[in-house]
Amino acid sequence: MFTQLSQRRPIVLMGAGGLGRRTLPALRAAGVEPLAFADNSPERQGTIIDGLRVLSPADAAREFGATAAFVVTIWGANSTHRFSDSRDQLLGLGCDVVVAFPPLYWAYAEALLPYYLQDLPHKVVDQKQAVRRAFDLWEDDASRVEYLSQVRFRMDADFAGLAHPVTHPAYFPDDLFAWSDDEWVVDGGAYDGDTVRALSFLHGERFAHVLALEPDPGNFGTLAATVAALPPEAGAKIACAQLALASKAGTLHIEATGTAASTTSTVPTARTIAVQAEALDVIIGSARPTLIKLDIEGAEPDALLGARETITRHGPVLAICVYHRQDHLWRIPLMVQEWRGDYAFFLRPHNEEGWDLVCYAIPRSRLLPRVEAGAAG
Repeated sequence: MFTQLSQRRPIVLMGAGGLGRRTLPALRAAGVEPLAFADNSPERQGTIIDGLRVLSPADAAREFGATAAFVVTIWGANSTHRFSDSRDQLLGLGCDVVVAFPPLYWAYAEALLPYYLQDLPHKVVDQKQAVRRAFDLWEDDASRVEYLSQVRFRMDADFAGLAHPVTHPAYFPDDLFAWSDDEWVVDGGAYDGDTVRALSFLHGERFAHVLALEPDPGNFGTLAATVAALPPEAGAKIACAQLALASKAGTLHIEATGTAASTTSTVPTARTIAVQAEALDVIIGSARPTLIKLDIEGAEPDALLGARETITRHGPVLAICVYHRQDHLWRIPLMVQEWRGDYAFFLRPHNEEGWDLVCYAIPRSRLLPRVEAGAAG
């Protein structure tokens, strides 16, 4: 579809941030040279980024609105932006054709995909049996509706069909299970300490222990500083380890960006450093965690394999991100359900447009009574 469109119309990329700059070289490699970036940032307007001039949306619309296809290359975590914001802005400025970036990525998939949950739509159809099985796992209507909208998003880039985020903090849903003073928490992908800050804010020193794991050296330094700055009663209960989680011990290679997007790989490159990886079952030994959170940039299934014994034996609450790859939405809950049959599954969005989507697997013995009653009704 998009290759046909680009043959009829040249392209303007709406958004000169990370996604736009990621898209540009792939288009050039395919022989497609966009006309310009359009961007709302006054600091970028009038500049040249990667050899392409940056215009204000009004100037871009005035120059190219009737002849170009405007592709919105804005899609990032921790932002309130939605595709409809840019679409409505550009249409209001007189642009004839405004589309989101996924169809462009499908057209140039070899260079641009996979990218987080974005991948070729036919791969969803190829896994239709697993997609259907996972639908039956969700405990409440909110989860089922969210799941269907997320599956649709992976197939047709229906940004408008996605709900806005829930209000409770990520990983600590106060509407699903009650917090206990003896919680033993594994914070997998602790980043800069954002989760331990949230835990301390919500529950003070009301927990038994936190094991915060972060492989990126820059992030780990910030994490340690964050823990040191917490009230002493809370900070004393938090142990930090510079480790990556995996199914077994070994060496991984991380592009250490010092950001939330630091990712590990089994393949070294000129931009990566080696980090130690270990299975959670080995790391915690005989400890009995009550809550495991994983936000590890696509390595969640492998880390879960390394925690299988702990999950099977102790049944901790699980808060697992399922937005880093297309199939994690169904693959991860199906993995957990295969290991234990007493989990109730919930799906909650904690950010806009597919970001920070979390699967909560909660032992039925820990469900709040009103949750069980609501699911039964």
